[in-house]
Amino acid sequence: MGQRHVSATKMNSESSRSHLIVSILLEAKDKNTGGSITGKLTLVDLAGSERVKKSGAKAQAMKEAQSINKSLSSLGNVVNAITQEQKHVPYRSNILTQLMSDSLGGNAKVQMFVNLSPADYNAQESEMSLMYATRIKAVKNAGAADMGMINKLKKQIAQLKAVQAKK
Repeated sequence: MGQRHVSATKMNSESSRSHLIVSILLEAKDKNTGGSITGKLTLVDLAGSERVKKSGAKAQAMKEAQSINKSLSSLGNVVNAITQEQKHVPYRSNILTQLMSDSLGGNAKVQMFVNLSPADYNAQESEMSLMYATRIKAVKNAGAADMGMINKLKKQIAQLKAVQAKK
């Protein structure tokens, strides 16, 4: 994380010039049964979208802003495809959406926290960030059950019914 690039723009004195994704894999083991379940917690810090003209970005900072804006646009397209239940979700359109694919689909729970600027000058950007978060909030994933556990429980039920039937 110490390699994350930060530089000043007219809009933000410590503007992050990249997204940050941290994934934490968790495994819980049942000491009685020996079974285990796994989970993944993915924390994503998205760099903010910025208007090049307003931020005053030039040269390398302009290229970074364009790349950030492109990845956020791709993420928006993925969110739209998920919320509209389209057959094809364009996860492969950007490295950001590829890395976030298991966090956005399947049985993941998605939360978004938004940092807003208190300055009137940035009101339009704050409003756009809130609208973006509202789109993210619309992602509703169905919980996927562990089929191994379901089959094990079905087997136990069948055994209990068999014991009950003998009585």
